[in-house]
Amino acid sequence: MAARARAGNRTTSQPRRRPAARRRPAARGGASRIHWDRVGRIALTVVLAAVLYSYLNPAIDLVRTYTATTAAKAELHELLKENKRLHRRVQLADDPIALSGRARAQGLVAEGETPIVVRGLEP
Repeated sequence: MAARARAGNRTTSQPRRRPAARRRPAARGGASRIHWDRVGRIALTVVLAAVLYSYLNPAIDLVRTYTATTAAKAELHELLKENKRLHRRVQLADDPIALSGRARAQGLVAEGETPIVVRGLEP
């Protein structure tokens, strides 16, 4: 009803106005058009390469640390073996039998023994 009431206010001499036609933007030429999907893929590839590059140096350091640790462990085991060998030598050096054997090799005489010197045995 409201439409009729509005229409009644109009005079018959005025025709109804049609809405203005919507204008479509003109299509641009193909050469100047930006392909955003390609730009996005390229940007994503660049960002991915930068992230991978940032992880490269820590990965190299990790490998170097691992190899250095392995070499240090091998050296540690060698030094532990040498340490055990030297401890055995120290324990044997405190043994009285080993001490008297070394002393006799150097020409020393034990207490209570009479030293005898033999001369003229050399040719």
